[in-house]
Amino acid sequence: METELSFIDLFWQASLLVKLVMIMLLAMSVWGWVLIFQRKKVLKTATHDALKFEERFWSGVDLARLYQEISARAKNSRGMELLFHAGFKEFARLRNHPNSDPQTTVEGAFRAMRVAHAREVEKLDNNLGILATIGSISPYIGLFGTVWGIMNAFIALGAVQQATLAMVAPGIAEALIATALGLFAAIPAVVAYNRYTTLVEKVDNQYMNFIDEFVSILQRQAMSSKKDAEGSAL
Repeated sequence: METELSFIDLFWQASLLVKLVMIMLLAMSVWGWVLIFQRKKVLKTATHDALKFEERFWSGVDLARLYQEISARAKNSRGMELLFHAGFKEFARLRNHPNSDPQTTVEGAFRAMRVAHAREVEKLDNNLGILATIGSISPYIGLFGTVWGIMNAFIALGAVQQATLAMVAPGIAEALIATALGLFAAIPAVVAYNRYTTLVEKVDNQYMNFIDEFVSILQRQAMSSKKDAEGSAL
């Protein structure tokens, strides 16, 4: 009578090392999926917030008023809002300085936004390196388990007088499961990493474009303020 071995049966028949490899790969797969859903939520929120803020920014609202609105909820500010808040705050501080000039004021605002930009992009990149690691090492861990399992299967065959397919198949099958689990953990991680890296670059470009456009606006305001001050002095 033929019997069919399930995944659970093959797992329990595997050697201790192969079992540890399988458990490790399952844990890496679960960890990878948790990170995939977490990063999806973070990047989706960042993209939505950037579009929403740009719509508000280019609606013609007064920048000072927009700054006050964001300052009222400063603890919850993120993404492009945080870039604007950091830049306008530094711009207002330097502009009110008695010895300030337009170039120094704008450069200070630009530096403040670049610092905030670096922190925000770092948040978007968070845990992507772990996904890349899972995607790159899982197949090798699975292959190690497979090689070890097949090696043990052939060693066991060497102890018998006559080898049959029924004796060889279970050992090879349980060893190959390790490779399958390695691919199961690696493929989603690699796909997600490539996808999310592209999204991070897209959001990063949105941030940088906003910084450049906002700096141009601040430069015009700084020059206008200087001309008004010179006109009042005359």
